Amino acid sequence: MTSGSLAEGHQPKRLIVVGSGIAGLYSALLAAEAGAEVVLLTKGALADSNTYLAQGGISAVLDEPAPGDTVAAHIADTLNAGAGHCDEEAVRVLCTEARMDIAGLERFGVRFDLDDDGDPSLGLEAAHSAPRILHAGGDATGARVAAALIKTVLDFQAAGKIQVIGHAQVTSLSRSDGRVVGVNFLHDGRELGYYADAVLLATGGAGQLFAQTTNPAVATADGLALAWRAGAAVADLEFFQFHPTCMVRTGDALEAEGNTDPLLISEAVRGEGAILVDATGRRFMADYHPDGELAPRDVVSRSIALHLAALGDPNGHVFLDATVIEEQHGKGFLERRFPTISERTRQAGFDWSRAPVPVAPAAHYWMGGVVTDLYGRTSVPGLLAAGEVACTGVQGANRLASNSLLEGLVFGRRAVSAFLAGDRGGSPNGVPLRANSAAGGLAFTHAAGTPPDDDRSGLFNETAPATALPGGFSREALRRLMTAKAGVLRTGQLLEEAAEALGYWEGDVLPLSAPDSVDVRVHEDSNLLLAAQLLVRAARERRDSLGAHYRSDGVREPAAVDDFDKRYTMSRKASLVND
Repeated sequence: MTSGSLAEGHQPKRLIVVGSGIAGLYSALLAAEAGAEVVLLTKGALADSNTYLAQGGISAVLDEPAPGDTVAAHIADTLNAGAGHCDEEAVRVLCTEARMDIAGLERFGVRFDLDDDGDPSLGLEAAHSAPRILHAGGDATGARVAAALIKTVLDFQAAGKIQVIGHAQVTSLSRSDGRVVGVNFLHDGRELGYYADAVLLATGGAGQLFAQTTNPAVATADGLALAWRAGAAVADLEFFQFHPTCMVRTGDALEAEGNTDPLLISEAVRGEGAILVDATGRRFMADYHPDGELAPRDVVSRSIALHLAALGDPNGHVFLDATVIEEQHGKGFLERRFPTISERTRQAGFDWSRAPVPVAPAAHYWMGGVVTDLYGRTSVPGLLAAGEVACTGVQGANRLASNSLLEGLVFGRRAVSAFLAGDRGGSPNGVPLRANSAAGGLAFTHAAGTPPDDDRSGLFNETAPATALPGGFSREALRRLMTAKAGVLRTGQLLEEAAEALGYWEGDVLPLSAPDSVDVRVHEDSNLLLAAQLLVRAARERRDSLGAHYRSDGVREPAAVDDFDKRYTMSRKASLVND
């Protein structure tokens, strides 16, 4: 930290950090280093996070960048991938300050891969105009970064600088006099609570909303639900990124590894030259985008879905052919460059150096989240957010590859700076908080213009019959519903059917308030149903396709162009006085 440290003789401020991905670990270390009293809560083990599973890397333009690369180019690439929906100032901050937090990671023990000359080895990934991706351990970047930060956190814990509480499910935010003052959580079957000067949510995403996801089991929208119930504004929830190349296990491959969870095959593999082919062996991506396999990931996911639909197999898969990389670089290159993927594909019964592997899109990253300003401050005093749970506007309608870990670093650090300075949220100057205080349910406000007419949701299917009501709630049923009706390809009718089913399930799961239960799974179910409702409502409001939100029934009339960049922000009216 370069500023905001606690002055000598002052009582340390207490910060509760919820989550142990890169944003949570890094923020906790910075706050503790500056003299704050830090409590780090994680609902699993410290390593249970999306960060730990990340194979790609961290994008950054360093002091000595790749030839021709500049911060301006990184900004331009991020804005382009974001489909014109990014907050430009947030993007400028992200790309300009990246090198500062790469140095911060190195200070906490992270060691990035070097080239033969001893310089940082910079990789190229989809939609980047130059090599600027830092890796650690090849395709094990997330695991290496997380391991280094976890080791440092445990060192801090041993020195009495951080209190770590694992297997702690936060169930609600404590509030008093209009601000967040702590958390309530479950631990060892008991309900406990902690008070603090501020709470920083770093809880990650919600991949468990969908049938196939690259996210771990803990990604159940907990932070989003906590913030919503406390009255915080949320935005951009219609933009859920699906990673295009996740390995699909079929037949003998299912038995080989004993599970059906998809294995993410990093964007970096296509960056090295892997191609996508269909069951006939035909390379098809050029039919959908001039950049082919290196198009933005939302384009690649959508292209795969459209191609499968055109072939009459919408639930099928295509193939990622990495044998071309091996042929170009020589035998053993894939094993050296991607050791983790090589091992995992072997475990699943594939030798990807000799034959293509089946892949399909899977839920990967939520661009939307709890609205914050450039210092992690939400619309509720005392509540901060950073990482995937937050919506800074930096990711726009589609995240650029390898910008997610970077966002957690940059805005996690900035949130700590705001906390140390005593400015801890509540609609500060400049924060784009457009929360609406209309009573009950979901309240929308719009950046410009008038709200869309709700009656237009059936514009293309006005006479469609009512859908059959679903059976009782289950996570499997929720995932099937969200995948089929609110996944890569959407229409107004599908979203309307999803909303009806989700509303029906409110009889089984109460999403708007924290459940009265000591069962962690009950709380997760409630959070998932709430997140699904919020996502579907946002997707219904945005009738044009934009970035990761694709409406095959979307209309791009001339009059709609002015509405293209609207941000649909939702909030729930909440009494924040002693409740």
